[in-house]
Amino acid sequence: DSGMDGEKIPTEISDQLDLMRVLRKSASVWDGGYAIAGLVGNGDFFVMRDPKGIRPAHYFENDEVIAVASERVPLMTVFNIDQDAVSEIPPGHAITMKRHGELKVEAFCEPQERTSCSFERIYFSRGNDPEIYNERKALGGALAPRILKEINGNLADAIFSFIPNTAETASYGLLGALRRQRRLEVATHFKEARAAGTLERDFDQLLDELVMENWPRAEKIAHKDIKLRTFIANESGRSKMVSHVYDISYGVVEPKDTLVVIDDSIVRGTTLRESIISILTRTNPKKIIVASTAPQIRYPDCYGIDMSELGKFIAFQAAMELHKKRGTEERLAEIYRACLAEIEKPLAEQRNCVQDVYAEFSADDISEKISKMLYPKTISWSGELKIVYQTIEDLHASCPEHIGDWYFTGNYPTPGGTGVCNKAFINYFENRTGRAY
Repeated sequence: DSGMDGEKIPTEISDQLDLMRVLRKSASVWDGGYAIAGLVGNGDFFVMRDPKGIRPAHYFENDEVIAVASERVPLMTVFNIDQDAVSEIPPGHAITMKRHGELKVEAFCEPQERTSCSFERIYFSRGNDPEIYNERKALGGALAPRILKEINGNLADAIFSFIPNTAETASYGLLGALRRQRRLEVATHFKEARAAGTLERDFDQLLDELVMENWPRAEKIAHKDIKLRTFIANESGRSKMVSHVYDISYGVVEPKDTLVVIDDSIVRGTTLRESIISILTRTNPKKIIVASTAPQIRYPDCYGIDMSELGKFIAFQAAMELHKKRGTEERLAEIYRACLAEIEKPLAEQRNCVQDVYAEFSADDISEKISKMLYPKTISWSGELKIVYQTIEDLHASCPEHIGDWYFTGNYPTPGGTGVCNKAFINYFENRTGRAY
């Protein structure tokens, strides 16, 4: 209309293209967790992160390059830079760059409460990030009081290990916490012996009994010889894969020992029941304790991690078994009808009815039932199996900046999550498989 030469119009459109305006308009109706990157044909690009900060996103910029990755460590490694050189894309913000190199970081929506995913820190993110490394050690250390209670404080007859490899960092945290606790106990004994005047006479004996014979002992029990992550394998191939991936250190565990194995999370329980626990029983311990750095996973995810079917969660299965044992199956029918009523409402008005499934049971009730359900039935081992889970409180204390805990509590950060959870229970009750979204 202004009479501009037709050949110049594409260049003018490109120069005036406002990506932030496009993103603000588009994202105004979105619900979910995301990190989205886009490249326009004219050379402009953008990367945007969801308003709740559910999914991670980072970038690095210098005079020569702008690089973006979900995590910080790949950027540090590729460009050989310190962690301070990598910036986080703030939740609800986008970075945009015109083709000539001008970079902007701007908000595309109003600020919202940050609920970054805790499962990223527990399992999915690279463990060599300095913050994630310390958080995973803290998660392992937080399990120490529960484990000491399970072994009755008998460290002399306990062996500590980990499975899978991603839980190794947490095992260091657990051992550190156990050793600090034991040091306090040893110091108390030595002070008592000094006060009684027997320290010098019994020093060598005390040293052997209190330190050498009752000090937390770690061993490499399970060896993963192939770099495979069985969590992401399909259901039919997972257990077979585990049996080939892991091998055992024989002759380390004695029949009087309790074998404590730390795991980063227990989702389905399939690999534990069908493969890992059976593999661990080859060492013939008196008791096996599997300790999860994550709390009980009770609710589906719809923000990018494929844990979407309620019926596949071992914690949900345990709740179903408890309802059946207590004769409260009609309560499940009531919850089903409540879910049907909720999904007729606008998303913002729905409540999570699936939380009612667990309302009658304590976390210990669920854990005890899971221990019985995962006990291997096809082998001759007659020892005791105990499953120990992280608490929600210790999860938050270990990962204070990542409080997104909907997997464990059912407190979804967006209305869409609540709606998906209600639909997931309807699918379960109606024997439907597949995602609820």
